[in-house]
Amino acid sequence: MSHEVHLSIGPHYALGRLERAIQTMSEHADPEVRKRAGEKFDRWVAVLDGMADGRLTVGSRTPVKDTPAWVTLEVAHGGFATGRYLAETPIDDEERLLLQQLDPAAPGGTDRERLNLAFLSDAGQNALLGAIREGRYRVDVPEEGALPLIAWLIEHNFSEVALDVIQELRPLMHRLRFYPRFLPSPRPAGALVHLASVAEVSRPLRDKQINSRIRAMNAALSVWAPLYDELVALWLDTVAGEAPHISEDGSVSGGWPCKTWPVGWAERRRSWLAKYDRARLEHTDRSKHHHRKSNFARLKAALDICESNSSRLLARDVAWVRRALANTITKHGVPGSIERTRLRSEQAETAARPTHARLGLLIAERLTKLPPDGGLPALSVASTPVAAEEARDIPAGTLMPPGLLKKVERALEAPIEELVERGVIGSSEVLANVLPQITAQVSAAGIEDVSLRDLYSRIYSAFRRRRSLLLLNLEHQVQLEELPWVSALGGLRSKTLASEKQARQTLEQVTELSLSAFPHTILPNPLVREMSALAKQAGLDLPLVEEVAADIFMGTFTKKWETAAVVASRVLEGSVYARYYDLPPPAAYQNEPDVPPTRKKPRGGKQVSAGFAALCTHRAKEVGADRASGVASNGAVLEQSQILTTHNLAALTMELGLVPKIGDWAPSLCRQIFRWIFQRHRQPKKDFKAELQMLKNTAYAWRQAIFFMSFSEDVARLYILDELIQLGADSRGTRAERLWPAIDGLQRVEQGERFDQGGRCGPARRFLGWSVGRHWMLENSGPDRR
Repeated sequence: MSHEVHLSIGPHYALGRLERAIQTMSEHADPEVRKRAGEKFDRWVAVLDGMADGRLTVGSRTPVKDTPAWVTLEVAHGGFATGRYLAETPIDDEERLLLQQLDPAAPGGTDRERLNLAFLSDAGQNALLGAIREGRYRVDVPEEGALPLIAWLIEHNFSEVALDVIQELRPLMHRLRFYPRFLPSPRPAGALVHLASVAEVSRPLRDKQINSRIRAMNAALSVWAPLYDELVALWLDTVAGEAPHISEDGSVSGGWPCKTWPVGWAERRRSWLAKYDRARLEHTDRSKHHHRKSNFARLKAALDICESNSSRLLARDVAWVRRALANTITKHGVPGSIERTRLRSEQAETAARPTHARLGLLIAERLTKLPPDGGLPALSVASTPVAAEEARDIPAGTLMPPGLLKKVERALEAPIEELVERGVIGSSEVLANVLPQITAQVSAAGIEDVSLRDLYSRIYSAFRRRRSLLLLNLEHQVQLEELPWVSALGGLRSKTLASEKQARQTLEQVTELSLSAFPHTILPNPLVREMSALAKQAGLDLPLVEEVAADIFMGTFTKKWETAAVVASRVLEGSVYARYYDLPPPAAYQNEPDVPPTRKKPRGGKQVSAGFAALCTHRAKEVGADRASGVASNGAVLEQSQILTTHNLAALTMELGLVPKIGDWAPSLCRQIFRWIFQRHRQPKKDFKAELQMLKNTAYAWRQAIFFMSFSEDVARLYILDELIQLGADSRGTRAERLWPAIDGLQRVEQGERFDQGGRCGPARRFLGWSVGRHWMLENSGPDRR
């Protein structure tokens, strides 16, 4: 069966996302979530409008009509371009001041064009050069680094090159901002990284609202409890004899209320009711005192009726007043007693404690002293106990809550390893987000001029923040070198032994960190792209491949996949991984027919490996990929491509010389992975789709564990299997016991047995994530996966 298909993207996905945004906008309780849903709604409307009128071609690397590939686009979830340019921003207050300083006759048809052209003047270039020398600027999108780089080129006598760049930018100068954001102080640069900026962590701290339950509790302790004591005292003054209380047998003993009416009682009643009404206006949160059956509510209801005496009260009402008084007096004592006074003192102390919202605001005030777009140099800036001069309403010495510090920690500037250890970087995806801060500096290491090196580094970081487009026909994402102002650097960037060594060391560090901290996760595409950039800078020709989405897979692979598979077969020949997944020997890939570059657009001009695609398709028959077509069939073929290439693990460990380390780490890594797999299988999933996603993720993790096992000593491998079998034994009676056929299969392969073409070895099964039809682990738990 051939899996070569030609896909076009219809509006159904975008419509589904639009419906989700509408539902969230109308139903979610959090106003911030509703606001974000509104922004998503606008983006999806733009996508659908663009698809309808032909302005957008989804699946192309130039999806917006008449727009160069280098323009930074707004991209919605799934890689859909909305048609909007991220560098096309409204004129801000600082820019209005600049416009006021321009000559009224300054050229330009729009305010944006006038400003862009102004920065090409002598005065404008001097301003740009001063900013980049001192580091007083910020590049949010790559376009904002264009004019500073042009200014540098002109100053260093590369005027012709600069003019060529200007010519490319000129058609969009009326729309896009090609100059940076100017800062009052230099932005620090270095080898440290941070997940979020100071401004990003400050904003939610500043906007944090007091939890409604905390607000209600504080009102209950500081407002309603004192009012309650006054109400109890008011009714006790009408009791003749001993105060009511609950006897050991549960009955009410003591005197009765409404027997005596002291002078001034009616005036005290009116005063109390007025205070109650004011409190209700100021504190709208409901507390237990407002429950209609509470002691407070019963005493207050009787007080409403009883203006000066009990003539309007029924006998039942008086009995309820007596019971309410007995309840509270028995539990806490009479108002003014030592017992009740101690309680109210403790409650007042609790209510006076500063809320997390107030402490969050104080931390945000501390952070205003730091550059907003930079990181936090030390957590002590936020964690230091409150000083007496900082806030009068917060007791000196108050400690900052760990929950708030955890939020601030996202801005902590530290080595990647430390952020992983602290849990700030909690996944490979997050690691990929911060890695450009390092790779930008490594990539710029070959530039001699300090200010140009810093500028290039900032452009690189901004470029890496671009969201990937959904691409078809083997097209590739826009590369940094396609930006005209970056391409203009040409020979100004040179590779040196020192820069290559630095790139290689960084690549080794990132690979070791990703595999040791997140061994259960396949390398995500953003991380693979950063690794590829580092490998290129290090002079390494690594065949690193990215994960392909099953719903856009077109049935073909480039030559790079086959090269990666050859590396994997060589590295793993004879290993438990090779036996478990029946890897073909390296010689099997020789003399495979390859499709040369074609002029037709569907192949993107890349060399395609027909033999590798055929091999993956043939191997996917194990899970029924030959019986149907569609996403599940595509997924099964793609999973085989990951098995054959190990999804970059073999290429990285071999080329970087990590085999000995992987062997040493294998028991620990496998333990982490297998425990993670069992934990995921024990947890019930909200729907069948989530169950399928879990199966895929755990099968990928299982594959990675077997890869690590392949480099361990025989004794260590047996130890790993013993631990796995014990995990299975401990999971009897849980959802995770369905992993037993997979455990049995791995044990049999280790003992020398092999799976048949259907992935069976007696009752044992080979664990794969994709299946056409119901997966063998799910049995009768949902619909077929087609």
